[in-house]
Amino acid sequence: MGNRSRITESPPAAVENALRQFGRNLRTARLRRRLRIQDVADRIGASRFTVANLEKGKPGASAAAYFGALWALGLLNQADNLADPDRDEEGKVLESARSPRRASRRRRLDNDF
Repeated sequence: MGNRSRITESPPAAVENALRQFGRNLRTARLRRRLRIQDVADRIGASRFTVANLEKGKPGASAAAYFGALWALGLLNQADNLADPDRDEEGKVLESARSPRRASRRRRLDNDF
């Protein structure tokens, strides 16, 4: 058997909770559409066990399978907001703090003489 990463073997609690919630959301979406697990599996070309693992929020399931399930349920457009750089307020603050500061106008004028 291949090496498994630590993130799939023992993810941080926050990651585990997010995956479980994501799985519950996928299940709810599937049930609202009156689709069987096998229906979603057939659409994404995976086994029903894979889809069941997605709905359980298993960390070993691939990102492609999660996005495939969103696609099969017509929800892929909602993934556009994931890690959206325009919504990354913390990243913007960090980037701004690292960017070089412009010299003040007075200091620039003083250097011209």
